[in-house]
Amino acid sequence: MERPGPATHTLGLLLVVAVVAVGGHGTPRDTLACSQGLACRLLDADVLCGTEPAGPGPRLALVWLRLEPALRCAGPAACSPCLQARLRLAVEPGAPRDGDNIGDMSLSTTASPPHNVSGLLLLSGHTYASSRCVAVEVWAPLTSVPPGRHLGSVRFRCFEAPLGSELHVTAYTNARGRRWLSQKQRVPDCSWPDAQAAVPQCQVPRLQVSLGPKAVLVEVQAAAVGLNYTLRLYHNHSHGAGGSGSTVMASGPMNYSLPLEEVLPCLCLQVWLEIQDPLRATLCPFSHDAAAWERLWVQTRLVLHDTGQALACSISAPCDLPAELVPCWSPAPGAPCQALPDLQQPVTGQGPQEFQALQLHPNLCVQVRSGGQVRLMQCLQDRALPGHVDDLLLMEPGGNASLCALERGGCTPLASFTATGSGHPGLLEQQLQEDVASGQCVQLWRPDNSSGVALWACPMHKYLRTRWALAWMGLLLCAACILLLLLLKKEDLKGWLKSLRASYGNEAPLRGRRMLLLHAAEPAAERAACALAAALRPLGMAVVAAPGGGGGAAAWGTLPWLHAQHQRALRAGDTILILLSPAAEAAARRWDTADGAVPGSPGAGSTPDPWHDPVPAASPCDAFAAALSCAVPALAAGAGRYVVARLEATVAAVPPVLRAAPAFALPSQAGRLLRALAGRRSPGLRPLEAALHRRLRGALGE
Repeated sequence: MERPGPATHTLGLLLVVAVVAVGGHGTPRDTLACSQGLACRLLDADVLCGTEPAGPGPRLALVWLRLEPALRCAGPAACSPCLQARLRLAVEPGAPRDGDNIGDMSLSTTASPPHNVSGLLLLSGHTYASSRCVAVEVWAPLTSVPPGRHLGSVRFRCFEAPLGSELHVTAYTNARGRRWLSQKQRVPDCSWPDAQAAVPQCQVPRLQVSLGPKAVLVEVQAAAVGLNYTLRLYHNHSHGAGGSGSTVMASGPMNYSLPLEEVLPCLCLQVWLEIQDPLRATLCPFSHDAAAWERLWVQTRLVLHDTGQALACSISAPCDLPAELVPCWSPAPGAPCQALPDLQQPVTGQGPQEFQALQLHPNLCVQVRSGGQVRLMQCLQDRALPGHVDDLLLMEPGGNASLCALERGGCTPLASFTATGSGHPGLLEQQLQEDVASGQCVQLWRPDNSSGVALWACPMHKYLRTRWALAWMGLLLCAACILLLLLLKKEDLKGWLKSLRASYGNEAPLRGRRMLLLHAAEPAAERAACALAAALRPLGMAVVAAPGGGGGAAAWGTLPWLHAQHQRALRAGDTILILLSPAAEAAARRWDTADGAVPGSPGAGSTPDPWHDPVPAASPCDAFAAALSCAVPALAAGAGRYVVARLEATVAAVPPVLRAAPAFALPSQAGRLLRALAGRRSPGLRPLEAALHRRLRGALGE
């Protein structure tokens, strides 16, 4: 096309510059559209702005410029955000029209029809990262459009820009006296519904957290197929960026298990796609979990620092703590800690925090309080500093108020205060006021103004010493009186000492005592009888077991010997112990059912006299039954000192015929049996009871 000469219709130039984050050169994906009645074409999608020559006169005019969000897509879910520009055009006043005398038209007719106006329109713009310029040529009819009326509109699509960035667009013509149009608009972010499903940066993987008994399961559901993503777990801190954590990369849905010990209130999860400028999804699901808060307090440490002048402390915790530091006064370990008024301060970060102007004292402690509870406490006494138990904490409220003593959660006026909780109230009021005035009390806290609270620590040992001296004098006087009474009753004192020595100094508490042990001839009973005899003989008790009487039984015969031993035990007042094993229990129950009839014993229905009847004749196998025929009548008559011991593993209860005697279960009640045999309480039996219990358990195989 030939270039129009100077007499042709004026050529207008419009320039629009747009800045895009991806920057650089235009792409053939740009589109241009004109309204009905206009013709336009895109000459160059990337020109150098500001170098165009000025036109010879007015021609095309810009009426308004509008920017609209749009999407440029390479696929269904592969779009990028952009802005499209809409411009409305008009004919400037004074432009040549049909029929006007416009001079030599010979050259212009070769360039455009005589009833049209053609203009080369340039578009220009810029942003913080890059710029881009577009040139557009437009043809407009002039036959029926009066000057100043709209010709139509041009739409350019589009200028790419990052999500949420600001795009500055300027439009102007190169004609003389041209009008500039400029507009700034921000590209929509991922809150724009059209971008959420089409722009990859807006497609964020989804997180789902499930709490188990021992671990937390984090389920990550990928948002886009074929894209990798990163999962980050970190501790969120308000005083800085996200704290330490770990990252996991994956290319598809995954399950990540986290131990329950690592689940804290500040634990946050963050996931994003591995693309440029991705949108990140953040989730902090445990900020209100009570169990997570308890785990946090378990891992929190409070440390006191001795700076030499003031009290300081620091808190070590994985998360920020919504708590406050409260200095308090505790005179002794384990004693209640009295909070110092108006000195608390919030916990800020992990570094040391100092209570300025609070002087050091061994009785000072620091509490960490949260939600009305004392979570942590550390005292200077815990750092091997001895506390001053006798020191008293005094407070002087602002406004020249009188002194009061801080104790038990309140402040007691000195006029009502007693040092030991008893005595005359107000007795030490004047002395303590003089100690404060003379400097004998240490001022722990000095207020900044006269209306503040002042604190003093006053030693009380000089006042308590007088009370203790009187108490010691009274105690010594009582001891002297007791000694005098004992000297007046010297003979009684000697007897008491002799009985005490006999009770506690005897190594054989059962010395001089005898016991007849009756048991059945079966292995369990024999082992228990041997264990009892072996345990009681070192204690001084003579034990005779039947059956098994040794040479006497061999010479006399079993039943005559047993009858003789029973008669001797009854006459001498010895203890007769009946040991119940399964066979012995069966014999005792046969006695109940048969009314005492046993082989070789008196006939059924008769009651033998243990004092005059002859020794019954029976075979050795019936020795225990014969022993019962001797023991049951005497037991029923209330004669003799009988004791029943049953083997609790095999004998559940004592048969009725023997229930008149005290009964013990072995080996669990071995101690009670030993005390019954001793006949009196003796502190020296405690280790012997344990030894007897162990020996019986070993003999019975338990």
